[in-house]
Amino acid sequence: MFAVADTDKLVDDAVITPEAAREIEARSRQAMVTLGINTVLCLGILSATGGLVLWLQDPLAVAVVGLLLLAGGFGTLSRGGGDLRMFGNAAALIGAGMLCGGGTVELVSNHPQIAGQVLSVLGGLIMAGATLAFVRDLVRAPFVTGAVALMGLAMHVGGLGYLIADNGVSGLPVSLFYLYTAGLLVAGGWLLDVRLITALAIVPFAQMLDTGTFYFHAAYVFYSPESTLSILQMAVLLAACLWVAGRYGERTARHARILAVLGFVVANLCALVGSLWGDVVGETIWGPAEPTVWTEDAWDAYSRARDAFRDTALVISEGVYSVLWAGALVALLSWSAHRGNRGLFNASLVFGVIHAYTQMFESFGDEPLAYVIGGLALIPIAWGMWRFDRWIKAQAVDPTA
Repeated sequence: MFAVADTDKLVDDAVITPEAAREIEARSRQAMVTLGINTVLCLGILSATGGLVLWLQDPLAVAVVGLLLLAGGFGTLSRGGGDLRMFGNAAALIGAGMLCGGGTVELVSNHPQIAGQVLSVLGGLIMAGATLAFVRDLVRAPFVTGAVALMGLAMHVGGLGYLIADNGVSGLPVSLFYLYTAGLLVAGGWLLDVRLITALAIVPFAQMLDTGTFYFHAAYVFYSPESTLSILQMAVLLAACLWVAGRYGERTARHARILAVLGFVVANLCALVGSLWGDVVGETIWGPAEPTVWTEDAWDAYSRARDAFRDTALVISEGVYSVLWAGALVALLSWSAHRGNRGLFNASLVFGVIHAYTQMFESFGDEPLAYVIGGLALIPIAWGMWRFDRWIKAQAVDPTA
C-alpha cells in the first residue's frame, strides 16, 4: 500500500508547502482517473468481443471481422493521433479477442479431441510472441501487445487445464499445473505492471491444496480441506512477498504487497474454517481415499481406515484453532501497525471482527465469563503495544526498517 497522508494537516504543521500538497493531490487524482478509464475501456472491449463472437456464430465470419478490426486498429495506431489512439487500441483488441476467443470456442465445441493440445501450443506461441513485442516495443502499441499476451496466457493454461480434465489427471500433476499458472500470472502482472493480474495468481496458488469456492444449495461456499497446510502455504507466500517488497524497487514492491495481502486473506479464511470444524492435518492428502462406489461395505472399510489414520495424525480442535487464530491476529495488528503496512493492518482488523462475531454465536453465546476474560486479557496487550511504540520512539528506530 502507498502511504496515506492528510495533506492539509501536513501544510498546517509546516511539513510541506501548499504547492507540494496540491501536486500530491493532483497526482493521486490522475492515478484514479487513469484507473477508471482503463477499467471502463477493458469492460467495453470484453463485452463487445464476446457479443460479436456469439452474434456472428460462424468461424469464417468471426475470423474475417476480427482480422479487419485488428488491421484497422493497428492502422489507426500507426497514425499516432492522441485523440484516436484509444479507439485504435479498442479496435485492435476486439479484433484480437475475436480471433483468440472465436478460435477457442470453435476448438472446444467442434474439435474436442485436439482442443487441449492446440490451445496449449497455440496459446503459448501467442503469449511468447506478444511478450517479445511488448518488451521490445516492436509495434509501438504496448497496451495491445500486453493484452494479447494475456489472451495467449489464458489460451495456454486453458488448454493445459482441458488436457488435465479430459485425461482424468489427479494428484501432484494438478498441483504443479496450478503452481505453474500462478507463476505465469505473477510474471505477466509484473511485466505489464498490472496488479490485478498479479492478484489473480492467488486463485490457482490456493487451489494447489484444493482450497477454493463452490456453489452449494443456493450459496457460494469457501472450503479448505487442509486448512492448516493451506495456512502454512500462505504464510510462506506472505513471507516471500514481504521479503521482495523490502528489497526491490517500488514497482516490484507494489505487486508483492498486493499478493501478500491476498495470501493473508486466504490464510484467514482457512483459519475461519479451522475454528469452526478443526482440522485433521493431511487427511485428504495422505489419508485413505474415498471409495468410488459408496456401498455399505465400502463405507465401513473407509470409516475404519479413516479412524485408524486419525489415531496417528495431528488433530487440531476447533477450540485450539480459535485461540491460536485470535493470538495471531493480535500479534499481526501490532506488527503491521508499527511497520506502517495498512493492507495487513486493515485485513487483520476485519478478520478479528469476523472471528469475534463468529465465536460469539458458535462457542461463547452462553458463556458471558468468556467475554470478561477475553476483554481483560486485551487490556495488557494494548498497554504492551503502547509501551513498545514508546520504546521505538525513544530509541529513534525506524519502525519500517
